[in-house]
This record gives sequence, C-alpha cells and structure tokens, in this order.
Amino acid sequence: MYGNPDQVTAGKSQPGHSASPGEAKRGAGRYAPSPSGELHVGNLRTALLAWALARHDGLEFRLRIEDLDERSRAAYEAVQLRDLELLGIDWDGEIIRQSRRLDIYTGILDGLRRRGLLYECYCTRRDLAQVASAPHRPPGSYPGTCRNLTAEERAVRLAKLEHRGPALRLKTDTPAISLHDRFCGDYTGAVDDLVLCRGDGVFSYNFTAIVDDALMGITQIVRGDDLLPSTPRQIYLQRILGYGQPEYAHVPLVLNSRGVRLAKRDGAVTLGRLRDLGVGVPDLLEKMSVSLGFPPVGSAEEFLSVFSPEQAVLRPWMFSADMFL
Repeated sequence: MYGNPDQVTAGKSQPGHSASPGEAKRGAGRYAPSPSGELHVGNLRTALLAWALARHDGLEFRLRIEDLDERSRAAYEAVQLRDLELLGIDWDGEIIRQSRRLDIYTGILDGLRRRGLLYECYCTRRDLAQVASAPHRPPGSYPGTCRNLTAEERAVRLAKLEHRGPALRLKTDTPAISLHDRFCGDYTGAVDDLVLCRGDGVFSYNFTAIVDDALMGITQIVRGDDLLPSTPRQIYLQRILGYGQPEYAHVPLVLNSRGVRLAKRDGAVTLGRLRDLGVGVPDLLEKMSVSLGFPPVGSAEEFLSVFSPEQAVLRPWMFSADMFL
C-alpha cells in the first residue's frame, strides 16, 4: 500500500455498525457519487442495489464523495446525502472525500513516475475525438500517439497546448484483460494507455477510484454497466499498484421514455422533483423493487428482506414520472 486513507468526518457514522474510521475489517461495498448535481432515479437505484448486495453478503457499506470535478458543490453533496438517507440507505464509518486526499494521489503518481511507467500526452480533445472514431480500434482506445515522442517532438507539441499542460498516461503492456462480473458474466475488454492525471492537473476517475477502493478496503463494486468497458483498464492499474481485485457487479442503466440513459434534464427524476408531484419515497421504492423482479416494498429494509441477487431481473428500466399517475 502507498499510505493510509484519511479520515474525514462528514455527516455521521450510522448507528448499529462498528466499523473503525477509514477501514473495513470484513470487506466492504461502496457508493461513490459525484456532487455535481442532485441524484436522479438511476443513481438512486444503483445506490440501493449496491447497499442491498453488500448487506446481503454481510459486508460493510462505505460512502465516498468524488468531489474533484470543478462542478462539485457542497450544496449538492448535502442534498445527495439527504436523499440517500430518505431512501433508507445507511453506511459504515466516516465519509471519505477525494478533495482531502490529493497528497495520497500525488505520492502514488510520483511512485509510478519513478518506475518509468508514465508519459506526457499532448493530444487535444479534437485529436482524441478523431481517435475515438477511427475504424478497427476498440471504442475509446488510445493508440499511444505520444508514447514514444522524441524530446524535440514533445517540445513542439507542448508549445501548441493552450491554457493547460500535458496529461499523464500510464504505459501499459497488455492489450486486453478478462474478468468475471457477478451480474454480466465473463467479459473481455481492451487495455490502453489510460490517463491518470488530466492536463489541467485534475486526477482522473480511473486513477482515484482504484486508489480509494484499495485503501478503503472495498471488495465489492456495484455500478452502472456503462462502466464495464473501463474495468479491464482499472484491473490493469490495480495489478501495477499491487492491489487486490474486488468483485464487480455491473447493473443495467435506467432509461428515459425515449430509451436514452436517464438524466436530470428529463424532468421529474429526482426525489425533490418527484416529491413536488406528490410521489413519496415508498412509491419510488415500490417501483424500483418491481423493476428488479421483486415484490412491491415500501422501505429499503423491506427491499433488503426480499432481495436475492440470484433472482434479480437485471435489464434496462424505462422510467418516467408518468408511471405514478
């Protein structure tokens, strides 16, 4: 390990659980929202599943706030925590905030640099967009454009950057990694030279999530299946850093009435907006439970009592506030 996680007191340690701050003694699941807005129904459904699976398996459940994005706001965090509690989701130990862990990330990045595993990437967003649309490459896969530049070529590319520095990418030597996902089964995905630190100096999700999960003792990760393709890259980084591999369980997304991934712009899809329409938390939990193939319930504890991961019906759920009318 590269140090100990910080202990940031926020909110409260939930009653009835005895986790020591900053560590999990018997393995743990987690939920890790970014406070850049209110949680919508898709976020809340994933949080409910992550919590239920951890509790079902006898694991602790931890909460991490991924607040490195410039759009993060304390007010959004407060609303997110309120909504999780209203839903009936509790957690163990103290809340971890990424913004308080920059020294940890910097130290680990410096260690990778000393091992010769990083290189500067000068590609612009336009460059990366062209790469993403290139045929015969895995979606989003980076071809190593800046990996073997000469000193002169690096200087020329650096001079063309505006208002930022180069990103830092990890040198990888494995084209693909296979894994077994608890819900999705066997999966093989591409591994490329992933960004660990952006050109504006912000650490990447793929980097900080892996570090935090390891240092927090996370052994089970439940999240949307849109993140499944990035999992082989993250497993590669885990191996490079000497971390164990957690169990992954990716779940289908919640969609809007057009069959597109649900977003806050779809209207009444947050607890606050639904409450304005007279829709209560028990009403929403009932719909969530039924969408997963379980009987109607009125509370998170009731959902946990009927929850069985082997019997869950996991498929995209089309959601609209009209279903409550």
